[in-house]
Parts: sequence; C-alpha cells; structure tokens
Amino acid sequence: MTGLTSHGALKLRGGAGEARSPIQRCLFIGLGGIGQRHLRNLRALLGDEVEVLAYRVRRERHTLDDSLQVVPGVDLEERYGVQVTADLERAFDTRPDVVFITNPTSLHVPVAMRAAELGCHLFLEKPLSHNLDGVAELLSVCEAKRLVTSVAYQLRYHPGFLRVRELLENRALGRLLSVRAEVGEYLPGFHPYEDYRRMYASQSALGGGVTLSQIHEIDYLCALFGAPRRVFSMGGHVSSLEVDVDDLSLSLLEFGREGGGSLFGELHQDFVQRPGNRAATIIGEKGKIVWSLSQRKLEHWDESGKLLESQDYAHFPRNQAYLDELAQFLGCVIRGEPCTPTLRDGALSLQVAVALLESQAQGTQKTIDARFTTGASG
Repeated sequence: MTGLTSHGALKLRGGAGEARSPIQRCLFIGLGGIGQRHLRNLRALLGDEVEVLAYRVRRERHTLDDSLQVVPGVDLEERYGVQVTADLERAFDTRPDVVFITNPTSLHVPVAMRAAELGCHLFLEKPLSHNLDGVAELLSVCEAKRLVTSVAYQLRYHPGFLRVRELLENRALGRLLSVRAEVGEYLPGFHPYEDYRRMYASQSALGGGVTLSQIHEIDYLCALFGAPRRVFSMGGHVSSLEVDVDDLSLSLLEFGREGGGSLFGELHQDFVQRPGNRAATIIGEKGKIVWSLSQRKLEHWDESGKLLESQDYAHFPRNQAYLDELAQFLGCVIRGEPCTPTLRDGALSLQVAVALLESQAQGTQKTIDARFTTGASG
C-alpha cells in the first residue's frame, strides 16, 4: 500500500492489483487565501492525478503564493487545473471524495452537513462555525457514517507545540500553576492583496472577530490541558478599525489539574498590535516554558532560573505545518483512520470561543459543559 508524507507526492494509481485510491476528486468550497494554500499543498502532495473542483461565488482570478502575495499574470484556475461552478448542487453532483470547507466561517456548517450526508470526507477551516447551531448534528452524521474529518489547526503540527506537549507529558515542569497565551496582529496586514474591510474576519455576518478568527490559541490550550471548567472574558470593538466585530479580547480560563486543583490561564487576542506578538508561557513549580512563534524559538528553564533547553525554529518554513496537517488528513482518508484535530476537537474550541463571547456580552463567567469534551488530545 502506498504511503503519504509531506515531503513527497503520493502516487494514486499503482501497478496491477493495487487498490484504487479513495481520493479521486476533491471539491473546494471557496478559494480565498487559505483555500488557495490548501489547494497548492494538495497539488504538491497528490500531483495532477486528483481531479479538483471548486464552488466559487466571487471568483477572483488572482493567484497567491505562500507569502500571500499576488503572482502577476497567473490565472488561479488555469494554474491548478480547477473546474469551477457557481452552482453548489451541481458541484455536489460530481460526488467528490473529499470536500474542503474554506468559505466564510458563518457558512461552514450548512455546506459541511450537505457534504457529510453525501458521504464526503471533510477538511474544515477553523473555526468550525460562528455559533453552535447545527454542530452537534454535523458531528452525529460524520460519526455515524465514519467519515474522516479534520479541523485545520496547523499549530498542532508546529515543532514548538510538539515539544511543549512532550515536555508536559514528561512532567518537566512538575505541578502546573499557570499558562498565558497571546496572539496579537494588525488586521489590515493579514491579507496584503485585499481591503481588510472585505475580509470575513472583519464582518460579524461572516463569523469574524478576534475571539473566533484567532481561535488557534484556544485549540492548543484545550489540546494541552483539556477543556476549561469555566471562563470569563472582556472585550469588544475598541480600536478605530472599520469593523463591526470584536478586535480585543482578554480572557481568564480555569482548567482542571491532574490530582485536583486548578490550572489558571490567561488569553490575550487582538487585531491591533504592531509589531505583532504570538507566544505562550507555561509556569510550573519546577520551571517554565516559553514558546514564541513571533521570535521563532522555545526556551525551557528550571526552578532556579537556569536555561535547560533552547530550540530555534527560524528555519522552519511557515507552510510546513499546513503541509504536514494536510498530509496527515489525506493519509488518514487513504488508510480509513481517524484524524486529529478531530471534528469534536473543533467543536470544543468553538464552544469555548462562544462562551467567551457570551461572557463579554453578559459580563458574567460561563461554565463549559461536557457536550464536546474529549480531554487533552494533542
């Protein structure tokens, strides 16, 4: 049986007697910046043998590179051999094997449900949705049909996250006391090729806002520490950015701790920092770990303040984590195995984000119930 890695293409059809690959046709629902990234990586991994279709409404023809810069004179659909339709049912009539849900957040669940009902495997962009409407039903259909699903939390494939998880599993910090995660980046710089006011992240109707759009930190906190017990958040639209969504969110999260007690967390998210900053600090009785995506390094100190370990990620390509997550998903489809981050993981991070938004609106703490809880799943 043919294997799949992110460092080489997969041969879909082998010699006589080799089983037909379960991935013959892929459908993209939307081909904006993130959809194009997944399309580039799909072609890198599966080559030209897989048929690619796309449901597109805006149908902007510019082609982006890995740095989100427009490639002059290159037509996206011609460059990647994409068949395009503006008729969603016609797209589903082609019976795709895999559907990439890369349209605006508020539109994810209805189209994902339609794909799931048809038996398509699902690769969904984060966040899973903008609210919890229909999420439990989508989970039920996917699990009943044993579909391979994954939510695109590529930071789970970053070597910094993998090393943090390893250190915590080895109890390198002893008893954990607190964690602080921060992600701050100036919204107009997200997509240099378009007016930021058109982006989904800028629009409430499309499921934008910093709490939802910058949900990666919520996911990796849940992956490392499990679902929080309760949360409290303050935030809203506080800057002069021309958006109708929250651009600052300051949150407290209480996680359970093995053996009893609590691990207290802080989460800072914003659309306004220049220069941006993205980092996590985990403090325990035997030291601390600082993983900085902005500075591209990880440092581990002991309880005396001695630096025990320093990892340099300066040469880790940004696209590699995206490539690795897609390789893992496609490999799971081919082998018929479950994939992480699971749809249930995506539902949990969304549940926490929704609770943070409710806390901001109501000025009260919110309890996280166990409907999507899977525990720390790394």
